[in-house]
Amino acid sequence: MHAPPTAPRSAPRRHRRSKALGFAALAVSLLMAVPTAQTAFGEESQQVRAVPGGGDLGPNVHVFDPSTPDIQGKVDEIFKKQESAQFGLDRYALLFKPGTYDNINAQIGFYTSIAGLGLNPNDTTFNGDVTVDAGWFDGNATQNFWRSAENLTLNPVSGTNRWAVSQAAPFRRMHVKGGLNLAPDGYGWASGGYIADSKIDGQVGPYSQQQWYTRDSSVGGWGNGVWNMTFSGVEGAPANSFPEPPYTTLDTTPISREKPFLYLDGADYKVFVPEKRENARGTSWANGTPAGESIPLDQFYVVKEGADAATINAAVEQGLHLLFTPGVYHIDETINIDRPDTVALGIGLATIIPDNGVTAIKVGDVDGVKLAGLLVDAGPVNSETLIEVGPENASADHSANPTSLQDVFVRIGGAGPGKATTSIVVNSDDTIIDHTWVWRADHGEGWGWETNRADYGVRVNGDDVLATGLFVEHFNKYDVEWYGERGRTIFFQNEKAYDAPNQAAIQNGDTKGYAAYRVDDSVKQHEGWGMGSYCYYNVDPTIIQEHGFKAPVKPGVKFHSLIVVSLGGNGQYEHVINDVGSPTSGPDTIPSQVVNFP
Repeated sequence: MHAPPTAPRSAPRRHRRSKALGFAALAVSLLMAVPTAQTAFGEESQQVRAVPGGGDLGPNVHVFDPSTPDIQGKVDEIFKKQESAQFGLDRYALLFKPGTYDNINAQIGFYTSIAGLGLNPNDTTFNGDVTVDAGWFDGNATQNFWRSAENLTLNPVSGTNRWAVSQAAPFRRMHVKGGLNLAPDGYGWASGGYIADSKIDGQVGPYSQQQWYTRDSSVGGWGNGVWNMTFSGVEGAPANSFPEPPYTTLDTTPISREKPFLYLDGADYKVFVPEKRENARGTSWANGTPAGESIPLDQFYVVKEGADAATINAAVEQGLHLLFTPGVYHIDETINIDRPDTVALGIGLATIIPDNGVTAIKVGDVDGVKLAGLLVDAGPVNSETLIEVGPENASADHSANPTSLQDVFVRIGGAGPGKATTSIVVNSDDTIIDHTWVWRADHGEGWGWETNRADYGVRVNGDDVLATGLFVEHFNKYDVEWYGERGRTIFFQNEKAYDAPNQAAIQNGDTKGYAAYRVDDSVKQHEGWGMGSYCYYNVDPTIIQEHGFKAPVKPGVKFHSLIVVSLGGNGQYEHVINDVGSPTSGPDTIPSQVVNFP
């Protein structure tokens, strides 16, 4: 839980870790969570019968094998529907069985995921491309959101595959036997993006990409950088050189765990759950089968459109995991995940909408929950929170088996009116936040300074939380607040809210504006790498933002490669962090300032 908006923002840290309490809580949770198919008298449990596991994947999942007729025609049909459907309701997953597919150009539009069904990306090969371009938006790729590519090998027809995306468009477990172009045709604007666990044999060409984060991968080279290119655990990454060129490079990623994924074991669907890695470098699959656990589909409740929260919760209570098939799910009560090691995996940008102001998802203070591949869309009635990881005052030690959020996206407005006071609250220690885009809409339907009011984006109360690929934008007050100790962020991308009506609307006491990323004064240790905040106050270009970042001045608080940017001089930053860094200035350019801290 978070403090109410009127509470002091510098409230002290509310707990220290108690490992003894943590282990006790875990033991109780494990005892409560064991699913039993029979009673002590040998009769099948009524609860287990209530929600069966397994089954088909529903009408919005299209499964292909190399003998499927007219694959290109089907892929083109879906793309035609989804190319410009930025706020549409259709959701699709295109799944390809292991094998080789010739002469394929799979263009990927909104709310479409494409993935191979092998255990290794090299099991499913396209002699062709998986393409994202921006013809629908006149060559501007800054709104190419909500789509994904996973677990495929590509032999691009031209030698280079084009993946011109911006936020919420992950490129995971991909092997490109050639180059990768991250810009649209014509080199128009782009504002992505994220690559993980992938091998690009040739060069990656960002061209017009403003920022990008690549994790635990291998590249044959990297072409250029605009503002913020960040790498951790990437073989072939350019040397650290921020700000010229703007490369921030870490040799390894301190802690990572790849996203769970659906695959075929013979004729049987299973979900593979990769193991946690420490100080990772390169892909998890370079030497063959990655380390991890396979879970048969019959241990999952396969959630399809029309399912309600009560049924989803009953499935979790009886010991099932969750596989959300492509669709939009309206819920009238919170989805509660209190069982250790539960997997809640969405495919095809499965979308959860809380209709009556409830929190969409709450995770208990338990080990190893995996939330992945989900979009939470705020409803018209204000939710105090949308996702909570751990209850208030969570204290268990999860360092051996942390909870992870991967490709978990939040949207407030855009598809219609939506409100939420705080989008994501992380109370559990050791949580991994691996690629999230938390977005208060600046276009579409149902947006405006009060129409889609959302004061806070992400609040971290837990200790030892790691964020890799943190994208948070446009909140009315703080975009990120960090209260936990020993927090770390590798890559942060932010834009302050465009639509602030005037200086008074963002005034924070004596401070001009709310920092994009604020570390509480009580925190003793915190570290960040490759972090940028941009302003574009187009309603009132005279607005002054005092700083992009705020943090206590202490030996254990460190930031590497910070940047603030004024887009076209619409609004200005006086400093980068606290009172450090020169002002941005100039109405006709894109002025920026960079610092390390301290």
